Amino acid sequence: MLGFVARYPELAFWGWGSASIGNTLGGMTNWWLGKYLLHFQDKRWFPISAKRLQQVQHWIQRFGQPALLFSWLPVVGDALCLAAGVAKLHWLSSMLWILIGKCLRYGALVWGTNALVLS
Repeated sequence: MLGFVARYPELAFWGWGSASIGNTLGGMTNWWLGKYLLHFQDKRWFPISAKRLQQVQHWIQRFGQPALLFSWLPVVGDALCLAAGVAKLHWLSSMLWILIGKCLRYGALVWGTNALVLS
């Protein structure tokens, strides 16, 4: 992203938009996986205990969908999206919070790149 914006500053808006949408789709993939993960919780090979699942559901329901603003964070962001699916948060609201977080992240990167490279 940084290299793209530095090389093609006139396309920064399109880079920002495509990166934001692409990452949002990735976050929603994790949300979907989390939602359908529960179908396997009774299997012997399931890696997460019932107690841990309950803790995750409680945590994400406590903080709600605004916690998905932090979906841009490395490692933690994927877990947040997965937890939102496990907690069965509404998909459209989840997607909007994820999108806002991703847009803010890439907006900061584009703005920072333009400020540093083009100044």
